[in-house]
Amino acid sequence: MNRRDFLQTASAAALASSTIARAAVPAVKPVRLGVIGAGSRGQEDLRLALRVPGVTVEAICDIYPPRYAQVNQLAGKEVPHTTDYRELLSRHDIDAVLIASPVGCHAEHVIASAKAGKAIYGEKALGFTVEDNHNILEAVTKNKVLFQIGHEYRYATWAQEAIRRVQAGEIGTPMQIYAYWHRNGDWRRAVPSPDPGGKLEHLINWRLYRETSGGLGTELGSHHIDMANWVFGEQPENVIGTNSLCRYHDGRTVGDNVQAVFGYSKGRKLMFSSITDNAKVGCELWIYGTEGSAQITIEDATIFYEKKKVSNAPTADKAVSKTVVEHGIVTGASYATSGEMPYRGPGEKVVTGFSENPTLAALRSFVGAVRGENEIFADVHCGFRAGIACAVAHDAVFEERKMAIPGARI
Repeated sequence: MNRRDFLQTASAAALASSTIARAAVPAVKPVRLGVIGAGSRGQEDLRLALRVPGVTVEAICDIYPPRYAQVNQLAGKEVPHTTDYRELLSRHDIDAVLIASPVGCHAEHVIASAKAGKAIYGEKALGFTVEDNHNILEAVTKNKVLFQIGHEYRYATWAQEAIRRVQAGEIGTPMQIYAYWHRNGDWRRAVPSPDPGGKLEHLINWRLYRETSGGLGTELGSHHIDMANWVFGEQPENVIGTNSLCRYHDGRTVGDNVQAVFGYSKGRKLMFSSITDNAKVGCELWIYGTEGSAQITIEDATIFYEKKKVSNAPTADKAVSKTVVEHGIVTGASYATSGEMPYRGPGEKVVTGFSENPTLAALRSFVGAVRGENEIFADVHCGFRAGIACAVAHDAVFEERKMAIPGARI
């Protein structure tokens, strides 16, 4: 065989091998997205969704024109745009809709998408008002469309594993949950100038105004409420809370801090706190059980166990009769502080075999559901149980009174 024949034979073999390799990779069913609400969160969701093989964006709807060029750059192509969500929903090249509009628009957009028969990925919270939540649940159920709520931490592997261990009894019986989302920042986004009449201010900073936003308790706390619902296996029955403006007196009408207590059956509680002037605690959720605790953050999870309790009564009685000297003061041994000091050890890290960005994991799962490959975990019922609690809490923290949280009508 001469050199020319050898090269031709080798090239043919390489081409055949490449063809076989390509054929061995199964083709994915395309999923074509439309986006309603292409602001910061909508673009983040879209950016991650486009990392899932077979996903494309075919149209966006937004009333703020600068979003169009931003999405074009993100998608790497000219994406058709409109200011009318009905025009987007009428398109035949849309398989699923990603809704990331302000929470006050969710009911209008989700219900219309459900009636159009589109699969829906809806950002949290499900609805703004109590009625919004009921109406969305009814529309999604009646029209039998796929719906996934944007509670992405249900798809975080470390949260899944930590809560699996909690539900298996590893920390005893969960009784109380403390949740925090503490930041040090004004929660404000930059607004182009000039802005006659403050139109852009209310468009871009809708989260700061009570008529369009559930405030910190909804925009941040909805995640923690959902996780508490997950642990306790039910939605809360009531809520009481407070909020105020401590630092940012800039025209906003939602508090720059909020605290709320959600009551569950059997006396169990979720205590939620969000502040904007100190980030020490950050974002975390503590599940307190009778035999231990679980700490879940936005990056990892850790299990801690309670110190062994004294169970021998005679020994305990004998200890009470002793005296000790601490800091020059004579006291009974029963007043020793060592048992009340916080545990400062490392705890036991929750280890999982694989983890990725929770939003990417959530969107990957949604795409799989659209393709018929898997079920939806964070479904509309999950969204309702958290959304209805947020809607009631929004009023409860302003009125500073205990309010009942209704269950689903269907």
